[in-house]
Amino acid sequence: MSVLPLVFTSGWASGINAYAVVFLLGLMGVTGVSDEVPPALERTDVLVVAGILFLCEAVADKIPYVDTTWDAVHTAIRPVAGAVVAALLAGQDGSLPQLAAGAVGGTTALVSHLVKAGLRLGVNTSPEPASNIVISLAEDAGVATIIVFALFHPVAAACVAAVLLVLGIILVIFILSRIRRAWQRWKARRERRKAGRGVVGGWG
Repeated sequence: MSVLPLVFTSGWASGINAYAVVFLLGLMGVTGVSDEVPPALERTDVLVVAGILFLCEAVADKIPYVDTTWDAVHTAIRPVAGAVVAALLAGQDGSLPQLAAGAVGGTTALVSHLVKAGLRLGVNTSPEPASNIVISLAEDAGVATIIVFALFHPVAAACVAAVLLVLGIILVIFILSRIRRAWQRWKARRERRKAGRGVVGGWG
């Protein structure tokens, strides 16, 4: 139970940027800033791979529609990463608490990933690319801040992550409903134009 807040927070953050979570946790462990980081995340090869993939995501995440494609590819990767990180944080190989932690981390990562993907889908309807860059930078900063905060104040960080998750879900529902209504209006106008051309053609 004591590790559950950290598990929840890491799951939320993994759903947004799993590579940043792995890299930051590993870095905090290697530098001795925190003793809560599992040794598996402190390995040099893990840090190098996570760092490279984080840089790739940092670029892809700021390009309209490329970010949506990247999110689609990571629909499976982020929840798995969230589950693995959570299980490592829980320790006790093969124990029921570790399996439960993995389930919590993976589920939370999946939900936050869907929220992120939904928000990006809405942002991509904007004609200018600045929105993607601003949102991506905010996500990166948010993940970094809450992961560092969670290592020292896990309960408070989990509360913040929970609030952000709920607000994100509400925002996605609102944005997608607006997109759906706009799409329906566009289809209705298109049908009316087609009907108008048909009438003109019939008179001709």
